Parts: sequence; C-alpha cells; structure tokens
Amino acid sequence: MRILHILDHSIPLHSGYTFRTAAILREQRALGLETFHLTSPKQGQTAHAVEDVDGLRFHRSAVPAAGLPLVTEYRQMRATASRLEALVRELRPDVLHAHSPVLDAIPALRVGKRLGVPVVYEIRAFWEDAAVDHGTTVEGSLRYRATRALETWALHRVDHAFTICEGLRSDIVARGIADDRITVIPNAVDIDGFHLSGEPDAALRAQLGLTGTTVLGFVGSFYAYEGLDLLLEAFPGVAADRPELRILLVGGGPQEDRLKAQAKRLGIADKVIFTGRVPHAEVSRYYDQIDLLVYPRHSMRLTELVTPLKPLEAMAQGRIFVASDVGGHRELISDGLTGRLFAAGSVDALAATVRDTLDHRSTWPTMRAAGRRFVEEVRNWKNSVANYLPVYKRLVHGRRA
Repeated sequence: MRILHILDHSIPLHSGYTFRTAAILREQRALGLETFHLTSPKQGQTAHAVEDVDGLRFHRSAVPAAGLPLVTEYRQMRATASRLEALVRELRPDVLHAHSPVLDAIPALRVGKRLGVPVVYEIRAFWEDAAVDHGTTVEGSLRYRATRALETWALHRVDHAFTICEGLRSDIVARGIADDRITVIPNAVDIDGFHLSGEPDAALRAQLGLTGTTVLGFVGSFYAYEGLDLLLEAFPGVAADRPELRILLVGGGPQEDRLKAQAKRLGIADKVIFTGRVPHAEVSRYYDQIDLLVYPRHSMRLTELVTPLKPLEAMAQGRIFVASDVGGHRELISDGLTGRLFAAGSVDALAATVRDTLDHRSTWPTMRAAGRRFVEEVRNWKNSVANYLPVYKRLVHGRRA
C-alpha cells in the first residue's frame, strides 16, 4: 500500500511536529507500508527539490513570493497542490494523507478529487488556535472564525479524519463529524530511542556553572503557551530557602528575549542559565543535568485540547517532572503516579508542587518505574501507528471496488 503524506514541515527542522512525523513514517514502513513525503512551502527554501534526511526522502514544494494576508496562504496552497499533483501522477499512491494545518488539507482535497485518490486529514492542532498563541489573531476575531470555518469545511469533505488525542476528537465531533469517521492516533514514543537517564556529565555541569546545585529545567522551544514565564515568576519563592536551586532552559524561540528580561527584572538572572539551541545529538547530556523537569503550560484552547510529547519523552527516560493540569497533560499524566500536576496559571501552586516534589525524593524511583512502564505498555509508536491500517485498507478497498 502506497501512502503519500502532505506535511507542513519536516526534519531536519526540529519541533514536536517533525519528531512525531518521523516516528509515524518509520513505524508505517516497519508495518510494510510504502510511504512518500511532501512538505509545504512552510519548510522554507531548500537546496534541492528532493532531500534525504535520516533515511527518509522528502519532496519539497516551491516557496512562492510573500504577499498580503490571505494572498500568501493562497500562493502556498497553489504551490503545494502543483507539486502534489505531479507526485500523484508519478507515484500513484493509494491514499493521500494530509497533516494539519488546513493549508495542506485543501490542496490534498483538490488533487485527490481530480485524480480519484482517497484523502485523510490528520489534526494535530487547529490552525486558528496556534495563531492565537503566535499573536497573529485573537480568539473570536474575523480571522479566527474564518480559519475555523476552513478547518471544519475540510473535515466534512475528507474521507476520514485522524487526530492525536481525545480533546481534539471531541472538538471534531462537535463540528458535526460522525464519530466513526474519526480515529485517534495518540502521541507516543519510540522506546528504543530513549534510554533511562544517566549521571550528569561533570565537565558539562561545571561549564554550565551547576556544580553543587539542584536544577529545575525545561528542554524545547520557548513558545508563550509553554508557560516558562510562570516558572520564572515562581522561582524566587521556591528558592528563598534553597540557595542551591537553579533553572536550566535548553533551547530557544520567540519568547527567549522576553524570558531573559523577566529573569533580570526578578533579580534571578544569575540563577537562570539559557543554553541556546543545542545539537540534537547533545540533548540527552543536557537532560541529565536536570533534577526536576517543569512543564508549566498555560491554559488555553491549544493546551487544553492537545497532548504534548515532552511528558512522554520524560517518562521514557525515567525522569521526574511537574506539569500544569491543562487538559493535554491530564490525558497523559497520572498525578503522583507518573508525574506531578499543579493548578495551571498559579504561581503558588507551581511553587508548592516543586517544593513538595523536591522534599519527597524517596518517591522518585517508584514514579520513574511507573512512567517507563506506561510508555512501554501503552504509549509507544507501534501501538499507535497500528490504528492507521484498518482505515487505509477500507479506503483502498472501497476505491478498487
């Protein structure tokens, strides 16, 4: 069976989106599917129209000239559709599998209808909610409503919808999509790709100025919804009687300058270490420096509906973490069993949970074991990706019939 995936962007770019994609593609291939991969103009300019990255071949779309709002998006969709149609005629796929946002689903629908190929659409997050976090619109605005309408329009026209969690599935059902036309492919981890955390590298610890300290930390992209501002706000209260406490922030992103300014304003700049982005191969060395991971996501539609990868990756490595009780976290984390939850948005609740977790290190081995067991037995890619096959087979059988 030949599946052509249409993606917003892919590796070598690093994001939760690209890591999920790579895991899905590798597991589909392990199941015997033949996969092909097209990225939209959002990948950016690339050196070649076809690129091989980590054993996966990606076809790239041309990047059109930018224009006014809506004009840019229209040009992007036209570029995706043009490249997609040529690939469909060349590769003869059995199914077109578009991944959010809707800028990928609309070209897939256009080409699929013209050439008679079934189209499925996978929602990882709704475009309108991502735009709210990025600050390009506000909930309820004309742009927000128009984008939401486009997503709903596409969902009503594809042959089947996939999504990543129960929060998004419920939202799709509320848009009038029959429950039997939706399949959840949960976020998961590749167990073989994650090893239990090791001892911190002493040389790196000294280089970072962390020798003899206890470290709270975060590894990833600095988006507003991640709530790192809440962590900084809570830190003075947590560290008041713990002078050895430090924060290690590994990565970068839109909020980096704002977070640095906040740390300076709070008088904790000397206790917050910003590493900048580090090579992917080095990330585990930085994880090993962190005693307690913190995922303080703010409550908004995006975080209430969407499950992240980070807590699952932490469980796979046997790491201890605290996380806000947004819906996306509650769907993954059993409070006190596989991680700790605190009331989202509350500086006091975050501080109290961090203090309590640090005070009860005797519970950490049990928590580590429970988290690792959860991803080994439930949230692994082999289990998740198997859920694609019945839908693909039904659509291909219907097409041939």
